[in-house]
Amino acid sequence: MENWFEFQFLPLTLVKTSLMKTLRITGVPEHFNFPWKKVIAAQPFEKQGIKLQWTDESRGSGQMNKDLREDKTDIAIVLTESFLKDFEAGNPSKMIGLHVKSPLTWGIHISGNSSVNSLDEIIEPTFLISRIGSGSQLMSYVLAKREGWNSEKLEFKIVNNLPGALEVMTSEKPEMFLWEKYTTKPWVDSKQMKRIGEVPSPWPCFAIIATNKALEEFGELIFQLRDLVYLASEELQNSDIAIEDISRNYELNEIDVKVWFEQTVWATDSEISKTQLSESMDIMKELGIISAKIPVEEFLAKAHLSITD
Repeated sequence: MENWFEFQFLPLTLVKTSLMKTLRITGVPEHFNFPWKKVIAAQPFEKQGIKLQWTDESRGSGQMNKDLREDKTDIAIVLTESFLKDFEAGNPSKMIGLHVKSPLTWGIHISGNSSVNSLDEIIEPTFLISRIGSGSQLMSYVLAKREGWNSEKLEFKIVNNLPGALEVMTSEKPEMFLWEKYTTKPWVDSKQMKRIGEVPSPWPCFAIIATNKALEEFGELIFQLRDLVYLASEELQNSDIAIEDISRNYELNEIDVKVWFEQTVWATDSEISKTQLSESMDIMKELGIISAKIPVEEFLAKAHLSITD
């Protein structure tokens, strides 16, 4: 009875904190996720006892898939190809929508001091990757197919993230690092890195992934959150100050942001094309990213999506 009495007279803020649940969201610390940052800053579900918690993950999609598997996050904004590969391997999650519908343009980077200046000069393709199963690895297979390299002979070195790649790059060997071209541009401009080409992803680049556990625990609220992000994305795409805001928040050159902004299409609704996903998986299967096409009904939260042909 004494403990009950003490609880009744705890300060209101302390009681509120003890009853709050946390919905954990993870994404790369890049400009693509600006709509998420804006929604999370507003904490729209606080009155319902739900706190939104954002975590920057610089190690990319491979690490985020691992976090989904290990219940270290509830929602992650993951590269489409990386999630499908990991879903095939048993990731207990669902795709609840797309986040960015346009392809991701990957810059192909080597040491700024390297004597190599073009892809034509690469003889033995070696890649620096954030981790196994990450976009930086999977896109190397897209590049290898385009350049006619033997994908079975590609070499990989794990460096975790962009700072890790910068740390190990040397002029002696042109080890390639694939990363989003505007994120790396400050280091290209400073000549720490050299961009010797680009390769776009042949599919929509970012998907929103939620664990089965989170979908069961939070239910409709997860889809309400997704729709708020869609609204924020739509408002940003129509905003006169979005470029300035993104430039300031991510310390990017406004001219670069303007070019990126014109090439980027955020998803603004829950529509997903079954045909597009099927064609994307055809390419992934051909490249060896997945072993077989996955029926979309298995990995989509289909009851909360508008699936078109």
